[in-house]
Amino acid sequence: MGACLALCSLASCASCLCGSAPCLLCGCCPSSNNSTITRLVFSFFLLMGTFVSVIMILPGMETQLRKIPGFCKGGTSIPGIENQVDCNVIVGYKSVYRMCFAMTCFFFLFCVIMIRVRSSKDPRAAIQNGFWFFKFLILVGITVGAFFIPDGTFHDVWFYFGLVGSFIFIIIQLILLIDFAHSWNKAWVENAENGNKCWFAGLLSFTVLHYALAIAAVVLFYIYYTMPDNCTEHKVFISLNLIFCVIVSIVSVLPKIQATQPYSGLLQASIISLYTMYVTWSAMTNNPNRKCNPSLPTGQVQWWDAQGIVGLIIFLFCTLYASIRSSSNTQVNKLMQTEEGGGSGGEGVVGEDGIRRAVDNEEESVTYNYSFFHFHLCLASLYIMMTLTNWYKPETNTQVMQSTMPAVWVKMSSSWLGLGLYLWTLIAPLIFPDRDFS
Repeated sequence: MGACLALCSLASCASCLCGSAPCLLCGCCPSSNNSTITRLVFSFFLLMGTFVSVIMILPGMETQLRKIPGFCKGGTSIPGIENQVDCNVIVGYKSVYRMCFAMTCFFFLFCVIMIRVRSSKDPRAAIQNGFWFFKFLILVGITVGAFFIPDGTFHDVWFYFGLVGSFIFIIIQLILLIDFAHSWNKAWVENAENGNKCWFAGLLSFTVLHYALAIAAVVLFYIYYTMPDNCTEHKVFISLNLIFCVIVSIVSVLPKIQATQPYSGLLQASIISLYTMYVTWSAMTNNPNRKCNPSLPTGQVQWWDAQGIVGLIIFLFCTLYASIRSSSNTQVNKLMQTEEGGGSGGEGVVGEDGIRRAVDNEEESVTYNYSFFHFHLCLASLYIMMTLTNWYKPETNTQVMQSTMPAVWVKMSSSWLGLGLYLWTLIAPLIFPDRDFS
């Protein structure tokens, strides 16, 4: 989908260079609502930067670059040509930090520019929904400049920016999963109520699967990440999150909760429980205590471990879902600063030239908060930086990566806050009966 949008935006460059909404569409594009197309293209920019970071962190990349004559300093040279590029900077964790720094700055810039845009009639909406070629040039320019930042304390300072940003993004991921589970549960329950009981069987099957995976994860955590006379922190983490997941699961099916939220159920709770166990696992893999962390590498840092790959998959899903979501969950929309949606698709408008164009569906009001959307992508850039580097802290003097306890506490506290937010979406209508949570 992202590649499709890239081709579409390039093919329609003549219209989008200086134009605003509505942007041109290709026949292959899945939606014709201008708001959805814009979010998808911005998400494609993020995924493109992620793809570049993944390439530059691959094992052996520096070795391959040094084989290029006249490219790397200290590498193979051509007589009369001086090697100019420091290949130590454009590969490994340094390249990831600089690439993600550039993406963070890019999205933060648009976050500031788009504050308080209310409709597509605002002149700034034209910048949001058009000028794609110039936006791409700005991103490239910031990226090139980022690779000229001196090492110094840059990586050490940016690591803590990554910790804070990733903490918030993990919570946003959980909110998106709540929204996805709510929409999934509502759609399948409505289908089942229309006469086909197989949808109930499907809901039950997926709910049981999610809980089975969560329980299996808890058992494996106790086996591999605890010891009888050690690893007290891990025992507390696993036990607390297990108790919290049981609590939210029970609350989600209480009669009073069901009366105010008929589409609340165990499917949402099972997905949240499974995600919580993933975050718990991810946190324990960052414990520098080797006795309690069998995932800790014994030699060189391993960029691609299991929890990092799972985290990348969840990130890709949540990023794309945030770009096309059109939720009817009022509480989640308030948390995500979006409007209640009525569907992401449209038929489009066919111009006199026969080309289908996107529908400007934001003339009255925007369907999502422009500034918050860019803030979300800004945080996503920091999360990708931490995920691709396994949340390891760079040491300025030794130029190596070390696992640290702050990363453990950031992940665990984000999981607890996320569970608290999910619990709030369940009990808020009971605490404030005068408010409309329908």
